[in-house]
Amino acid sequence: MKGEVVPIGIVPRWLVGEFVGTFLLVWFGCGSLCVAVAGGVGMGRFGVPLVWGLGVAAAIRLTAAWSGAHLNPAVTLSAAVWNGFPWRRVPGYWAAQLAGAMAASALLYLIFAGKLADFETAQGIVRGLPGSEASARVFGEYFSIAEGAAFAVEVAGTAVLLLVIGGVSEGTGGRRPLLAAALIGLAVAVLIALLGPLTMACFNPARDLGPRLVSSWAGWGGIPFRVNGWGWLTVYLIAPLLGALLGGGTYKGLKVFLR
Repeated sequence: MKGEVVPIGIVPRWLVGEFVGTFLLVWFGCGSLCVAVAGGVGMGRFGVPLVWGLGVAAAIRLTAAWSGAHLNPAVTLSAAVWNGFPWRRVPGYWAAQLAGAMAASALLYLIFAGKLADFETAQGIVRGLPGSEASARVFGEYFSIAEGAAFAVEVAGTAVLLLVIGGVSEGTGGRRPLLAAALIGLAVAVLIALLGPLTMACFNPARDLGPRLVSSWAGWGGIPFRVNGWGWLTVYLIAPLLGALLGGGTYKGLKVFLR
């Protein structure tokens, strides 16, 4: 990707792009959850998914020319396996994505700390004790179905997302024009609306792990890592990576078959 080799000062342009883009994605998405849960603002059935989708579209459009706008470790892994993305860049992309997600969620916590405390008091929630995932879910994600089913949901959702990304990004050289960014954002919104009630619709390991770590440090302690057992790892980290490989490979296979 052309933008990767041009530095901004001494910082690689791709690193800035992945950090800023993932920051914006989490800022908009988790921000909408903070408003809906802690702020007590009714956003309706599709309000949160719409904000997530718009945030994704805006982040992609802003940063695509800098880094290709992966903004998701699963997308980066798929690009390395199927599209010739350099493996040496993968650790740096993952680190920038995780850092951006953590920075956004930390800032959101500082802004909404008072509202979150008020919500917990009103609901009789003691932070760090069982049941406090009701407030922690504005950051990390939790599933309400069997772990195996949740794993399948995250694999399938991420695979569909990668199919869409492959299709709308074809021929853009990683620049992702406005229409491609909008369509990817729309796909994210639809997937969250459909699958959110089951797993909260992650599809992005950095989006989950970064905020989950911040919530643990902000007083929820081990709750974010105990509520679903090892599901935080299998469902929200491993499943999206596997789904991305499946979706990216399927798109590549379809290209060859339909040539």
